[in-house]
Amino acid sequence: MNPPSSDAKTWLVTGGAGFIGANFVLKVIADGVRVVNVDKLTYAGNLDTLAPLAGNDRHIFVQGDIKDRALFQRLLTAHKPEAIINFAAESHVDRSIDGPAAFVETNVVGTLSLLEAARDYWRSMEGPERDRFRFLHVSTDEVYGSLGDEGRFTEATAYAPNSPYSASKAASDHLVRAFHHTYGLPTLTTNCSNNYGPYQFPEKLIPLVIQKALHGEPLPVYGDGLNIRDWLYVGDHCSAIKKVLERGRVGETYNVGGNAERTNIDVVRTICSLLDARRPLPSGKPHDSLITFVKDRPGHDRRYAIDASKLQHELGWQPAQTFETGIAQTVDWYLSNQTWIQRVLDGSYRMERLGA
Repeated sequence: MNPPSSDAKTWLVTGGAGFIGANFVLKVIADGVRVVNVDKLTYAGNLDTLAPLAGNDRHIFVQGDIKDRALFQRLLTAHKPEAIINFAAESHVDRSIDGPAAFVETNVVGTLSLLEAARDYWRSMEGPERDRFRFLHVSTDEVYGSLGDEGRFTEATAYAPNSPYSASKAASDHLVRAFHHTYGLPTLTTNCSNNYGPYQFPEKLIPLVIQKALHGEPLPVYGDGLNIRDWLYVGDHCSAIKKVLERGRVGETYNVGGNAERTNIDVVRTICSLLDARRPLPSGKPHDSLITFVKDRPGHDRRYAIDASKLQHELGWQPAQTFETGIAQTVDWYLSNQTWIQRVLDGSYRMERLGA
């Protein structure tokens, strides 16, 4: 049991049982922050991820929906957080192709409801508490669309979303901006590149490939495998969010990237090589013999790359992990945590293709 410090900060986190949100919650509670953690517990939110916090008085978990404005009004009044960090989102592009309405409901309607609750709470505050309050919205580089062979996304890049997922996140970003300019709400927005690391639900490329490779199953690679993403280790992303929250300029957007552009096929081959050394196939064949090229995702953006120089120059942040160190740690984590994988794969998803 870890009793909270009387002067501990209190932050309200939404989506804190999901991949990035839970990693953030684990980090900041270890740093001494008290967290009110609200998560709807959809398929991607897992209390198993938060098991290390059992008995910790600095973690208050509430199952709830960000569209439930009355719930948030009660929580804000009761716990008086100094900040709200919004991770809650439907986030898988393939799922958005199959069912875009859920993405609009959570990412747009839900963010609007949360902003309204935050605005009213902030207006009720006085003095230094009001000055300290922040609303930080966590978003994605996918709102910027697709790049050519050169260049990187900056905070000034025009939005051009190409999937229902990225369109819904773009809308939520615009709402956050509007609430700052219209009502004065002290907001911050981060737009990150592709995250990877511990506790990621195995529908995304890296954990999906690890799991399928361990079972000797075909490793699906969309199209020609040459789509490029800038990969960001989740621990580095969490440290960036904390730095933006504590030191970022109100009303600003900060891009977060890992300086690690890789083609999808290179990512898969790297995982295969790591598994060859750690968990060889019974057949003796290399894991990359399992690679299978499949029909491309509809509207698949060709290249993303983040220019994180604003974050680096203004706030002194830079990623601690290279892709090589981060992916090795990630593979090792999944090899050591197969029980977690089996528990989150509850039967509703069997690593089948979505959004075809």
